[in-house]
Amino acid sequence: MDTILLQYLFWGGLLIVGYTFIGYGIIVFLLNKWSRLWKKDPEQHNEANYQPAVTFVIPAYNEERWIEDKIRNSFELDYPADKINFLVVSDGSDDGTMALVDNYPTPAGIQLRHFYKPERQGKIAAVERIMPSINTPISIFTDANTMLNKAAVKNMVKHFANPKVGVVSGEKRISSSEKGAAAEVGEGIYWKYESFLKNMDYQYYSVIGAAGELFAIRTELYEPIPRDSVIEDFYMTMTIASKGYRIAYSPDAYAMETGSSSVKEELKRKIRIAAGGFQSVFRLARLMNPFKYGKLSFQFLSRRVFRWVVVPIALPIILIANILLAMSGSAFFQGFLLLQVLFYCFAFIGYLLEKRKLRFKLLFVPYYFCVMHYAVYRGFARFIKGSQSVLWERAKRA
Repeated sequence: MDTILLQYLFWGGLLIVGYTFIGYGIIVFLLNKWSRLWKKDPEQHNEANYQPAVTFVIPAYNEERWIEDKIRNSFELDYPADKINFLVVSDGSDDGTMALVDNYPTPAGIQLRHFYKPERQGKIAAVERIMPSINTPISIFTDANTMLNKAAVKNMVKHFANPKVGVVSGEKRISSSEKGAAAEVGEGIYWKYESFLKNMDYQYYSVIGAAGELFAIRTELYEPIPRDSVIEDFYMTMTIASKGYRIAYSPDAYAMETGSSSVKEELKRKIRIAAGGFQSVFRLARLMNPFKYGKLSFQFLSRRVFRWVVVPIALPIILIANILLAMSGSAFFQGFLLLQVLFYCFAFIGYLLEKRKLRFKLLFVPYYFCVMHYAVYRGFARFIKGSQSVLWERAKRA
């Protein structure tokens, strides 16, 4: 193969990977700094005393392990009791979830409603079923296995004082022990970096999608989405963003959960998310039009299209082109190939250590990176086959 073509493939692939994981964050950080030089208000105005009525929605499928702690945590939220309604929807649950919700002692002045039907059709079907019963201007969604800080609701809704905000995303935090497994440590590092980028995103314009652990929407903006949507929270919130509303980021409202108990369990989640990522990118392809969506288009391309679609293609291209260029005798490409080989060797050693339950966090980073991208390839296969169900296959938590 022509050496010039190989060099184009190598440097092009390297540029894409570098831009996606490092360059984009630097560029947006610098743009935000530049913006503050000539614009005092970055349009993030919010009012701490803005406290509209909200409905707090907890979708729960077979959550008997967590549901009582979740309800207790929800009742302890620092928000006026007469302005918050609690709603649990547990469609399809066949464990003790229903009884635990129905028999939970509700304090005076607190309203807790429980919706249930025996058929399990997926989270989005359950949410769609209960949305007509919500008559508050703000709806907040949270997973049943996460615990929130007391000020979470108050810190989220203040952003809705800005009429341009249609969605508010809370922060996802992973609690990990010093002896945490590779999946637990890797997921924690990943979400810390994601949180930094989300903060930069919102300062620039908008967060790109909200995670289901904790987010809020203007109820009037909700519209039914396709029932086969795999990552429904991302699709729902980006649909609202496509209407011209911003997705705000509220790091002082956070959902805490433990990491996956093992890489095998984490892989279940990542493959599903990857399959849903490809589905969402194709269904939201209109957002790639910068002439219509401007900043949102730039962010969507950089944060999702590149991350979910382009980088997984670029990684093997970089490696193959590097091998062929190293064979030509170039000392530079031989040295770079050595670095690549070492990186993947460290990932493999991390895999071996994880299997033997030995903890060495430095090796968990390359290992988790490789696991994430392996999941992307598996997820793409599911997307092509159309074999990814909207029903969650629960990943065991640490």
